[in-house]
Amino acid sequence: MSDSTPADKPVVGVIGLGIMGGAFARNVLKAGFTVVGHDVVGEHVETLTNAGGIDGKSPREVAEQSDIVITSLPSTASFHEVMSGSDGISSASKQGLIVVECSTLAVEDKQLAHDALEKVGTILLDCPVSGTGAQAQTGDLSFYISGDKAASDRCEPVLKSMANHTFYVGEFGNGSKMKFVANVLVAIHNVASAEAMVLGMKAGLEPETIFNVIKAGAGNSRIFELRAPMMVENNYDNATMKMDVWQKDMKVIGEFANSLNCEVPLFSESAKVYEAGLSDGMDKLDTASVCRVLENLSKLERTET
Repeated sequence: MSDSTPADKPVVGVIGLGIMGGAFARNVLKAGFTVVGHDVVGEHVETLTNAGGIDGKSPREVAEQSDIVITSLPSTASFHEVMSGSDGISSASKQGLIVVECSTLAVEDKQLAHDALEKVGTILLDCPVSGTGAQAQTGDLSFYISGDKAASDRCEPVLKSMANHTFYVGEFGNGSKMKFVANVLVAIHNVASAEAMVLGMKAGLEPETIFNVIKAGAGNSRIFELRAPMMVENNYDNATMKMDVWQKDMKVIGEFANSLNCEVPLFSESAKVYEAGLSDGMDKLDTASVCRVLENLSKLERTET
């Protein structure tokens, strides 16, 4: 590990500085930790260094300089490259390093990385996060932590700097399973929010009125509160979860449910709405743009105010 002592704050690495990882890094910096970051997008690294972070030139460099590394990655390919690639974390052979893995990926892929890192003395924790990019900015998140309990306890101060809630859910892989359960609800609630908004607008109600009234009643949900304002504005460009990244999550969850022979009919129906949005070129828009999909299907034309 680095030269930090138990009385000192650990050096924290962050690999993947996009919407979520970038917010993680900024909040950890604000909490007074030294942060070393890496991303394949130079602009993301520049944002970190401008905020006081250190540029780690590769996953290996980040691992070598850190006590705890947080990873937030967009794909299975990038995940394996960061974990076990030629310049990946495992190549640092860092005894005692803890890697907090926050991506939504198949449990089998995370287990492969866990086993590879274990061989070089590094501990991988499976710690998906529940919340949007907007929530990550303010630390309004929940972490589902699974794996080595002692390592989890050591990471608690770092995780608390990024989240309102941390839940230790048991053996490695349980964090991902809990995230799949949570994201089933997110997927459904988002489409349900859009469906309600479109029904109201089609009936002649003003979108802002729909939002204000539903938010105060029994039909409200956390997702409605987060996504309906974008539906009111009909503007999905400032994405907190892009449709194409979300589609990766949907695929992982669908395959997981199939592997258990578990019926998820509402999730399966909601998936069709997201797929329609991707077909309409909405891949870089926020997932709240499913409202636009349903507006098009319902032949709803908004009047400019």
